[in-house]
Parts: sequence; structure tokens; C-alpha cells
Amino acid sequence: MAKINFKLNEEFVEIDTDLNRRLLDVLRDDFSLTGVKEGCGEGECGACAVLLDHRIINSCSTPLANVIGKEVMTIEGFSKTKRYETIKEAFAEAGGVQCGFCTPGMIIATESLLNKNPHPTDFEIKIGLSGNLCRCTGYNLIVEAVKEAIKRGEGLW
Repeated sequence: MAKINFKLNEEFVEIDTDLNRRLLDVLRDDFSLTGVKEGCGEGECGACAVLLDHRIINSCSTPLANVIGKEVMTIEGFSKTKRYETIKEAFAEAGGVQCGFCTPGMIIATESLLNKNPHPTDFEIKIGLSGNLCRCTGYNLIVEAVKEAIKRGEGLW
């Protein structure tokens, strides 16, 4: 057990727990942040995606020790931003959401992609989303949603 400090959704937090616990479990069980989901538990599906110092990671395969002194942003924290609103509206308009299970991870992946490259090509969009699995849409509508977010959010990224 150790006291761990990190920034979570723009607020400094401290937790006394095992350093080997998965970030996913800490977010869900200790902070009640249920937007991060366990899909595969192996870092393959993206349902547990969060931003760590503005870079996308899979929280199911990240030990809590890796976030000490860093900044973690979940979909709940990101949802309070103008960038989120822009992406959310684009996903809704383009029909990039069906069952919704993958949506938080897809939105986090979109933010990560556009933060690094505000004008990606179609190929770069597909690569940027490639760590997230969707069983409903076939990805075409999600790619269109990202393109719509680029148009709507010109100057945000």
C-alpha cells in the first residue's frame, strides 16, 4: 500500500492503495468513473481508453504506479470541454454512435488524434482509431464523424 498523487480530470487526488492495481479498477471502483469500461481486459479494444498527459492509453493494462504525478483525463472530465462538445455533436450528426459501448473510447481516441494532428487524412484517422473496436457501425460512420468534428472544430485543436 502506498499513497499515490495524480491529477484526475483537472483535480489533484490522493489514494492509498496498491501500486499494482489497474488504473481501470481504481477509476471505476474508487472514483466511480464508469465511462471507462472493461471490454477485453487485455488492451485490445479501447473501451477503457483515457488520456495520460494528453496521450491515449488503455487503463486496463496500466498499473496505477504509472500515473504518479501525471494527469489522467477520463471521458467524464473531457465531457466538460468545448472539444468534447464538438466531437459529440459530430458523432451524433454523422451517426457514429449505435449501441454506445465503444463511444467513450472512440471520443478519447478522436481527441488524442486531433490533438496531435488537427488535419489528418482518412488513412491517419483510421490509424488513430485503430485501437478501438466497434461491433455495430463498421467504422465508416465513425470516420465520417471524425471528419465532421474537424470541420466543426476548426481552430480548437
